[in-house]
Formats: sequence, C-alpha cells, structure tokens
Amino acid sequence: MWLLLAVLALLLFAGWRRARLIEQDYPPVGQIRRLDGREVHVVEAGEGPALILLHGASSNLQDWTESLLPRLAREFRVIAIDRPGLGHSPASRDWLNPGDLADFVLNAAEELGAQQPVIVGHSWSGSVVLAALTDQGHRVAGGVSLAGVASHWVGGIGWPTHLARVPLLGRLFCHALVPLLGPAMMPAAIAKIFRPNRVPDHYAERIAAPLALRPHAFWSNARDLVRLNRFLQTQSTRYPRIKRPLLVMHGQDDAVVPFWNHGERLTALLPDAEVQLLPGLGHAPHHVAPDDIAERIAAFARRCHAGSAEASMQAGGGR
Repeated sequence: MWLLLAVLALLLFAGWRRARLIEQDYPPVGQIRRLDGREVHVVEAGEGPALILLHGASSNLQDWTESLLPRLAREFRVIAIDRPGLGHSPASRDWLNPGDLADFVLNAAEELGAQQPVIVGHSWSGSVVLAALTDQGHRVAGGVSLAGVASHWVGGIGWPTHLARVPLLGRLFCHALVPLLGPAMMPAAIAKIFRPNRVPDHYAERIAAPLALRPHAFWSNARDLVRLNRFLQTQSTRYPRIKRPLLVMHGQDDAVVPFWNHGERLTALLPDAEVQLLPGLGHAPHHVAPDDIAERIAAFARRCHAGSAEASMQAGGGR
C-alpha cells in the first residue's frame, strides 16, 4: 500500500511539474481581460466590421492566430477568444453549454465595443455559432460554421475523454498521467484531424497544442465533449428559428465531424443556408488552405455586414 501511494505521489508531482513547464513554454499571446464577469484570454487585431473567432475542442485561440486571424485582420476587426477552461482562460465551475457560451461571447464582444459581429466557430464551436443564430440572432450579423458540430452523434469520443469524467479516478488520470503520456499520443490525434491532408510543419508547437494536456484543460475539454452530445439533441430541434445568414463550410473528407451527420442534417432544416463543401480537405481546412478559407469567410462577412447596415438604415428611416 505504501509503495502504491509513493508511486501515485511521484506521478502526481511529475504531472504537476510537466504542466508547469507547458505553461512556461506556451505563455499567453494576447491579453487576459475581465469581460462579462470572467477572466478570459483575448487577441484583437485589425479595424472594421467585427469578426469573432472561436476555436474547437482540445484547442485554443492560437489555432486562429496561426491561420486565419492575420489574413482577416486586413479588413475586419477580429477578436479571438480562448473558451473558458482552454488555452489561458480559467475554467468555469458550472458547465457552459453552447447557449451560455454564445451569450458570454456576445456580451464580451459588446464590452469590447464590437457590435453585430459575424461569429465564426470551428468544430465544437460550430454549436456556439448555431446557438447564437438560433437564440440571439438580433445580436449578430451572421455566422460561419467551419467543420462545425451541429447535431448529436452515435459513437465514442475516445477512452481518455471518458476516463477523465470518472469521479476521482478521472481527476487522478488528468493530473498524474495526461501531462506525461499525452505528448506521445498527440501526433496520432493531430494526424487524424488533418487526414487526408499533410500536417503542417511544427503545427503542434505553433498552435500551442500541448496546453490541452494540462490537467484542468483536459478535464474541461472532456466535460465539453461528453455533455455536448446530449445538449445538441435539444438545440438542433430549434434550428428552423434561424433567420440570419449562415455559411456552412466543411471538408468533404472530414472524418472527425463528418458532413453527412452535421452539415446535411443542419441544411435540411435550413434550406437557405449557404453551403460550401471543400473537396479533398479534412477537419482543418483553415490550416491546409488558409488564404482560400480566409477569402471565403471575408466575402461572406462583407455580405452579412452590408445586409445588416442596410437593415439598420431601413429601420432608421421608418421611425
């Protein structure tokens, strides 16, 4: 028993030490701001109409700063946010579902002076875009779901994620083993995200991917993934309420968030949504073809903001 406790203590110390080193290696690249009552890591760039960028699961805002943000900031005011619990934004004690996150993000944007933004969400955060359009359409000019999750799914999300959610044992797993074993497992996980495309050189280091291996981040991400599936069973029934412009961009070969389950089911409910299937691309089109994806989003955002401005002028003229 004493030997077991000693080994566990050694693993916990080693995991804690590794997590500290990860934070030292990948410090914040933006500012820690207090917005809508929460501490949140934010990067802002550019001037013009507002664009908000939300990253997916196991990720952080450097997924954007290393891909689309510099390109979009040539024309728009771009705000990238670390979702609570990931990157350098502290976790929330209570789970923030996509609707909660949409409200928080839009409140934060308004505090930053960004009104009527176009909101862009990759992967997990596609659900946040859809929540914003469904329940708070009056606050946004439009939304882009980039390889976004829209519907519930059948199947697992990996044994480490489920293990992380087991009471007590999951916490021990996150603190003692994830920071130590995660680096060895990360290349295979990243390759799956990019398949059938090649992983860009130094991708994990450039986007600070190891931040997801810190205990609190891994646990928060597991909570997000496990709870999202059930939540979307309800949220997806309300998509027909969406009236604002929606662009659905999806890699045709995306095996992580397949279009047939998320894009097709979504657009069946929203026949007016704009759909752009991307041949030959997987789950990370913004890294494989960043110039093309940025221009597609920029063109859509121009139309959204122009339409929003026209509607505001018509409303003003009618008073």
